[in-house]
Amino acid sequence: MLSVLAFTVPLALQFLLVSSSPIQVSGCEVPNFENLMHLPQGFPAPYGELSYVTVGLGTQNYTCSDDGTYKSIGAVAELIDISCLPPAEFEIVTDVVIKYWKEAPAEETIEDLIYSINMIDNPVFLGEHYFVSDPMTGAGIPKFDFTTSGVNAGNVDAFVLTKKAFGAPAPTGMQDVDWLSLTNIGAGRLADEVYRTDTREGQPPASCTPGSEPITVKYAAKYWFIGGSIKAGYSYY
Repeated sequence: MLSVLAFTVPLALQFLLVSSSPIQVSGCEVPNFENLMHLPQGFPAPYGELSYVTVGLGTQNYTCSDDGTYKSIGAVAELIDISCLPPAEFEIVTDVVIKYWKEAPAEETIEDLIYSINMIDNPVFLGEHYFVSDPMTGAGIPKFDFTTSGVNAGNVDAFVLTKKAFGAPAPTGMQDVDWLSLTNIGAGRLADEVYRTDTREGQPPASCTPGSEPITVKYAAKYWFIGGSIKAGYSYY
């Protein structure tokens, strides 16, 4: 487990894991968070209060369509509380974690990472992001699930099912997945809105051979949870 974490967890978060000093590591207030989101012009601003801010570390998943292009089939990510990071580290955290994630051993999967991280009883790791199937249409629904780890473990309401409300290309380039605004579809109390910003990587190749195997592409992003009734707790080491 330690070898996995050494490759995938950035130094700033490794420090939080092992520090014996009484440093607040989870649930800090983030003042003026709208200014920290750096939303592109035309992107809708959040209308509620910030409940959580996390960095997501995982994979975007794709299948090859009949026309020889990749189609998204969802994502899987671990969500790590970054609200207590110093301002300088907060700004660059997605750059740091994508570097470590891309340098992880080739055989290391996001499922391995999540398993390893969840072996640690640490509120820095708040939960997971993944997709569930709509029982009516079969379409994928983005889910953010804090029910099994972190400060909300055991709270059956600490999740949210969402739908895309707005999206825009990443201002950092075509290699990075879009920035998104997602809204609660009426399931879960974790948030009313979820924003994905500061994305790094995650885009598939431009073309593929029809019938080829699905692929995963590593990515990182900040996820901001707005509103909801499941508020951040406070934990110290």
